[in-house]
Amino acid sequence: MPYNDSVRAAWAPLRSLAFGSIGATYTGVGTALNTPVRIVHVLNSTDALLSFSWNGIDDHFVLPANGYMVIDLTTNQVNGGGFYLPGAKRLYVKQLGIPSAGSVYFSLVYSE
Repeated sequence: MPYNDSVRAAWAPLRSLAFGSIGATYTGVGTALNTPVRIVHVLNSTDALLSFSWNGIDDHFVLPANGYMVIDLTTNQVNGGGFYLPGAKRLYVKQLGIPSAGSVYFSLVYSE
């Protein structure tokens, strides 16, 4: 029997950026979000330390070579509760070290 307050999870298309496109200034990773997001997964599969930004200007977090981060914004929440990453946001990346292999991957889960 389904719960009245249950939420169906959906995956947005994977966004990525290859190491050769990551420069000394911020570059967008894929397209902007088109829906509020509940879970974010960022993978740095490059061989360098990278900096990430949600506005393309300010440094918000770094990931080491082959590092990843998972942000669950709505842990233990149902519809109408919890944080969301708003639509129209975009993830940006820049090099702190110079990558020579790999890519950045950005995965998103939203509610239907």
